[in-house]
Amino acid sequence: MTFSETDYSHDRNTILISTLLIGGKGTIGAGLRTYLPQLDSEYRVVSADLPGAPDTATDPSAHGEFIELDASVDDAKLRSALEYRDLVVYLARKDPLSEMNAMTDRVFKAIMDVCPNAVVIGSSSVHATGTAYYGYTREENSPIANRRFKEVDPWPEPLSVMTEPCPNGDYGVEKAYVEAWCHRLGAQGQGAVAARWGGINPTNGKKDEISYFTVWCHQEDSARFVDACYKTARAGKLRPSAHYYVISDNTYNIFDIETTRREIGYKPQHDAESFYGGDDGLISLRMD
Repeated sequence: MTFSETDYSHDRNTILISTLLIGGKGTIGAGLRTYLPQLDSEYRVVSADLPGAPDTATDPSAHGEFIELDASVDDAKLRSALEYRDLVVYLARKDPLSEMNAMTDRVFKAIMDVCPNAVVIGSSSVHATGTAYYGYTREENSPIANRRFKEVDPWPEPLSVMTEPCPNGDYGVEKAYVEAWCHRLGAQGQGAVAARWGGINPTNGKKDEISYFTVWCHQEDSARFVDACYKTARAGKLRPSAHYYVISDNTYNIFDIETTRREIGYKPQHDAESFYGGDDGLISLRMD
């Protein structure tokens, strides 16, 4: 369902959680449109996307309310779409880096002007801290990358959520830039979180990518994260300028999600080992 400009804003008298996904037809957005309303029926999710953008959602229950706009140039439409929102999730991206960062500037300036009371989730990535984990998960002979877990003793300390951005490529740089904007909003008192997304894919399955089992995140868990952020912010308990890793409850996790559990009540339900399979004598990394 595509909305006209007059349909952008929701009824201010409703009690629904008016949610705008900027770039919601992509993989992460498709998961949020599917699972947020399952977690809480109060979510009314609308997605703003490029005209003609393909929808990656496969579940017929995914919310299908769309606004067509190009967030990089359509400032008036963007600002109209932001009116009266309770929750804004910024997922859109484009190349090259300079144009991506210019779009990020446009989006966050509009959020500050139009909906300063909305909770904001900015789309970062584990790649924002790529150099901090690259060595022991990406090197060709890494025991972790090659799933030789018996050789890894002790297991490395999970990478803290407090790790400052240290990207190792343009993609990580653009995500670090989103984080900087989230920190700016947080410093001004707005509820804003940078989500360092892990590996999210449309099938929620296995991918032939080195060390993917360490970063894998089920779409349902990504929705659980957003829901936890929103409700923590509304309760007045969100740590200002927070950034968190968004990873499922993977057995062989290298990222700190315990802080996320403790601070916002994040409760991931899935584990990559459900399809990667086990091995006798593997080290248990759970921190229950």
